[in-house]
Amino acid sequence: MAEDGIAGYRYAMTIKKFGSVPEPAFEDTGEQLATWGQVWGCDSDVGRLRKVLVHRPGNEMAIVDRSKYIPEIDAFGDPEVGWYWQHDSIPDLAEMQAQHDAMTAVLAVKGVEAIHLEDVRSPLIKACYTRDSVIAVKGGAIVSRMAPRVRRGEELCVTRTLGRIGMPILRTITGVGMLEGGSFAWINSRTAVIGRSIRVNDEAIRQLAEVLRGQGVELIVIDLRGYDIHIDGCFVMIDRDLALVDAGGLPFTFLERLKELGVRAIEITPQDNPWIVNCLAVAPGDVLMPQGASNRTLDRLAEAGVTVTQIAYDKMQTNGGSIHCSTGPLLRDPL
Repeated sequence: MAEDGIAGYRYAMTIKKFGSVPEPAFEDTGEQLATWGQVWGCDSDVGRLRKVLVHRPGNEMAIVDRSKYIPEIDAFGDPEVGWYWQHDSIPDLAEMQAQHDAMTAVLAVKGVEAIHLEDVRSPLIKACYTRDSVIAVKGGAIVSRMAPRVRRGEELCVTRTLGRIGMPILRTITGVGMLEGGSFAWINSRTAVIGRSIRVNDEAIRQLAEVLRGQGVELIVIDLRGYDIHIDGCFVMIDRDLALVDAGGLPFTFLERLKELGVRAIEITPQDNPWIVNCLAVAPGDVLMPQGASNRTLDRLAEAGVTVTQIAYDKMQTNGGSIHCSTGPLLRDPL
């Protein structure tokens, strides 16, 4: 056999022995452990939470100027500098930090590891709402592309943080896509929902659906009302087959679809602080909730077997988000 023929034969045999192997899939448990040292991601919003992305408000908040009140919106902000505070009062930073610390302390007691967002700088005063910058799916993360220009840059912070902890990034929303994680929810391991709104457009939904479709997950698309920005203001899963909802913010067709999927809904009442929907399931039926739930709602939750831990979070809420907004799940146990 000619020398070049021998070389070709050896190459062919090498390829056969060490060739391309597409299976098992990237998100397979064995593949994740072998390559990434950890089974990353989530396929529910209620599986036991193991790792969560958070950001304690810090030096970036120095840009907030109480003299920049805008009467027509009864809030504060500076369009030229690039920040806004969607409330008629601004608490002291120490008050916000104390409430955020109390939240992470409860999570620590419940066995949840807090991963702190890296390199947050002014004017990113909304970065404390880490839910929006990342969506965890099977095997890794999708990095969002924030809709308002004043939040652009959070994507870099979360990318650096995920790189540090070794979490795979399966997709970064690109082009003209706009996507924020507060408008995404897992319903079960094969079904998720995205709320199309002023913060989520069709191009981002297409990119998100592409990733989920490859994992065998159906993405339900609903339209939020008016200028509502995120679905987690009116819908959060709190147990395997139970959701806490503000029904007035959801399409009737979606409420019916939940029934078809076997999901029961506990609706909040006019006596409730609407922020209670923005809660976090730490495990099935184990919920961390901001204060403000009525006795009626607490009784209904207890009857459904849900354990509720309430904490003060009103100071953090003045910046535009509550507990659900402030937590970006990175790893949950499968149900």
